[in-house]
Amino acid sequence: MDVAGPYDRAKALSAFKLGDSVFYWATRISAISVLLILGGIIISLIIGAWPAMREYGFAFLWTERWAPAADPPVLGAVGPVYGTLLTSLIAMAIAIPVGLGIAVFLTELCPQWLRRPIGVAIELLAGIPSIIYGMWGFFVLGPFLADTFQPFMIRICEGVPVLGTIFGGPPSYLSLFNASLILAIMVLPFITAISVDVFKTVPPVLKEAAYGVGCTTWEVVRSVVIPYTRVGVIGGVMLALGRALGETMAVTFIIGNAFRVSGSIFAPGTTISAAIASEFAESDGLHQSGLMLLGLLLFVLTFFVLAGARLMLLRLEQKAGK
Repeated sequence: MDVAGPYDRAKALSAFKLGDSVFYWATRISAISVLLILGGIIISLIIGAWPAMREYGFAFLWTERWAPAADPPVLGAVGPVYGTLLTSLIAMAIAIPVGLGIAVFLTELCPQWLRRPIGVAIELLAGIPSIIYGMWGFFVLGPFLADTFQPFMIRICEGVPVLGTIFGGPPSYLSLFNASLILAIMVLPFITAISVDVFKTVPPVLKEAAYGVGCTTWEVVRSVVIPYTRVGVIGGVMLALGRALGETMAVTFIIGNAFRVSGSIFAPGTTISAAIASEFAESDGLHQSGLMLLGLLLFVLTFFVLAGARLMLLRLEQKAGK
């Protein structure tokens, strides 16, 4: 017994060390593999885009014309980049207030019996495939907007400076605004779900103290809930923005695939992802390289957006720490 005891303890300790070492290296390899995959994607995009980069240089960034059938081909990124930024901006302008409003209603005002149905509906919206959104936008939303909403906005804004250009006609089933509205509906569940989760982390004592000194629900949300959870809310918004920037199939269905810059949001347009999806299968040579360069631009654009969001969150956390 005296000999077996120390022997068994040493054997068990050796097994623990082996298991801990295997766990350490498995997690480390998994983390490094993410960097390797990301680096591989960047390298493959650069290799594929290099012929277009060598041919067009920085002029690719400010050339509006997109004519791959010309001799020689003329390719420019202005139209897709403009469409990507504009549709994402409009989508977030619609989705952020609506998503936060739903989250506030669910956490502060909603009756208990109604929370479950609304929560399930939000989960269903998040789970619908993007191609279904695109088909619904093409067959239902597009005709409705072109027949009712767009003529109304064109009529009341006609002759008004700036607004007359932004909401200029003619109405169209396929437009930047229609694609933006589809994007807003698609990213809405992300903003709502994350906001609901972070709103629930607010200590009840803080809200009870605010109500105790006579604050209204709006004042509690504005002065207690939002400041306490702003880091999480901004994180959810940036996650939704990343989804909006890269969405492909739903936008391809309803945006019109027009490589041009228009002052009207009711005009057809395109985005980087929609341009790649609609033309990559039939492309080759310099045309294909130009599409790869568009993909590289989208990668860089998304990286800077997410990096900016991370810096913003760090600054907010530092201010909260002070």
